[in-house]
Amino acid sequence: MKFYFVYILKCSDDSFYTGFTSNIDQRVAEHQMGKSAGYTSKRLPVELVWCEQFMDDPEQAIMWEKKIKGWSRRKKQALIDSDWESLVLFSKNYTQHGNRIIK
Repeated sequence: MKFYFVYILKCSDDSFYTGFTSNIDQRVAEHQMGKSAGYTSKRLPVELVWCEQFMDDPEQAIMWEKKIKGWSRRKKQALIDSDWESLVLFSKNYTQHGNRIIK
């Protein structure tokens, strides 16, 4: 059985980075050491703030990574905080409900 992970890192500038891996401990260590030449390398240190495990299906994990990458910061924060009410609220279509959600 193979495991895959979707994760969110909080960077030193308080931004979030979302990624996918099959080895969460190794991948976070690579980010922390600056071995990832991308987004996080200039925003060290990073902290793992959310992680979800998927079994045997990398496609499902990749699909979730892409979804989460498209989310607003406050929606990601609601996920990290397990604040399901806010997560649903922040998922509403603003063209139908207006941009009056304040949190």
